[in-house]
Formats: sequence, structure tokens, C-alpha cells
Amino acid sequence: MKSFQFSFEAIGTAWVIDIFDHVVATDQQKLVDQVKERIDVYDSVYSRFRSGSVVQTMAKREGEYTLPRDSKELLTLYHKLYTLTDGAFTPLIGDVLEDTGYDAAYSLKPKAAIRTALPWDEVIDFHFPKMYIKKPALLDFGAAGKGQLVDLVGRVLELAGYSSYCVDAGGDILYKSMQKEPLRIGLEHPVNLKQVIGVVEVTYGSICGSAGNRRKWDKFHHIIDPRTNTSPDTIQSVWVIAKKAILADALTTALYFTSAEKLSENFEFEYAMLYKDFTLKKSDNFPGEIFYNTPKTQ
Repeated sequence: MKSFQFSFEAIGTAWVIDIFDHVVATDQQKLVDQVKERIDVYDSVYSRFRSGSVVQTMAKREGEYTLPRDSKELLTLYHKLYTLTDGAFTPLIGDVLEDTGYDAAYSLKPKAAIRTALPWDEVIDFHFPKMYIKKPALLDFGAAGKGQLVDLVGRVLELAGYSSYCVDAGGDILYKSMQKEPLRIGLEHPVNLKQVIGVVEVTYGSICGSAGNRRKWDKFHHIIDPRTNTSPDTIQSVWVIAKKAILADALTTALYFTSAEKLSENFEFEYAMLYKDFTLKKSDNFPGEIFYNTPKTQ
């Protein structure tokens, strides 16, 4: 089925890109270079780990910043989810993550005192393309940034002349097939990472997943509720399918903080959630199945 594939490491994760078009529309190495350059440009703006990034500068100095075109979609989605989750979904979680040990050095050693995430209006005034930082704060766009970057890489492929492809960035997947051929994707078991716990079929769009099993330390994992400075512990895994990866990625975090019903009033998506007791909750049209013999389905 595939015409060619390339893979590489970037922004701390493995990327695998499959092209399914039968006709190669451009030089393969040129395409690889274009994809890597797009990732690097994005990282230079939004990474809280990268020295000299715009986000790192914002953490040191207040003032006005001019952001790239992709910031409009990213900040608009963040603000909407910030409102829908009563402030739990926020880019201002960066200082909290750093204090708990999820820092640039990946120390995984919580500090004795963990800061509280500041309210949006105390720090951010955004009017595209300008963002005014009222007081220095470390922003973190990890809840939706990788998903948006997957979409942007897909756009690079399309501008190069490709229409059928799969972009996989550490499990955040964007798939498009002009032949509408379904792609079967395994869902990782949250306890045994060598097994799958289910499978879905995607024909067009994105699937992203989130679980606290991979980045876990002390009493935290990578999702932290800024209202309590604790990591939610009732959910094992979340999977979301949406048209775009930025939305699928963001909602895998937002579902830890608010109900699927509330989010469904504002966004189009399908989901499955596996709780700590292996109780399963999923949307009616979730295009997959869970193999595990769960106690019950909500």
C-alpha cells in the first residue's frame, strides 16, 4: 500500500511518516528536510525545553510578542478549553510542571514548594498575532501543540503534492486516504505496554491517546490539574478521534478535567475512556472495540 516511508526523532518523540500515493510528487530527501524544518520552526517558538525559544523568553521577560500564523488556532482552542474546564486546561501549567520535576533536565524530582498556575487574564492578553505577557510565566503547550504540529506536517505533505499519508508522532496520528482505505490502529494496554487492549479503524482524520503510564514519577504524571496541583488518578487511558490532530490531542487532556458530554456540545469527536477499575466509557460511534473483559460499560 505505501509508496515510501521515513522516520526520525524530533521534539523528544519518534516520528514515522508513510506516503501512500502511487506517484512520488517530489524529491524524497527534499520532503524529509521540509518536514524537519517545519518541526524545528514550531519548536523554536513553543517549546518550554528549548533554550532561546519564544516561550522561554516569555518566562523571563514581560512585553509584547509577535507570534506566527499557527498561534491563532492554538491560542483560540486553549482559551476555549480553559473556559470549559474552569481553568484546568491551561498553558500556564508550565511553572507547575517544572516545579514537580517535569523540567528541561527531566529531573523528575519535585521541589519542596510547587507554584500555583496563574489565571489566564493575569498573564496573557492575546490579539492575533500579538501576545502581551503581563508578567513572566512559563507557558506549556504540550496538551495540544504536538497535535497541531502533526497537522502542520500533514500540510507540508499536501503542499508537496501528496494526498494519502499517515503522520505518526509518538502515537498522535493523522491519516488521510483518498481511496478511503481504513487504517487499523492498536490501542496500547495501559498496564502491559507490549500488548494492545483494543483496535480502531480510521478512514480520515486523527486519533490521539493519553495515559499516565509513560511519563510517571513520584505522585505525578504528565497531566496535572492546576486547581489542586495533583495528577488525576481515576482514568487510565483516553483515546479521541477528530478531524484534526490538534483537537484530538487537546481533548485527550480535557477529558481528564470535564465531562465528555460538555465537550461534545462544543466539538465534534469520538472517544473512549478506560478508568482505573477498567470500566469503559465511549461515544456511541467510536469506531473500535476494547478486547479487555471490562467489568461494565458506562
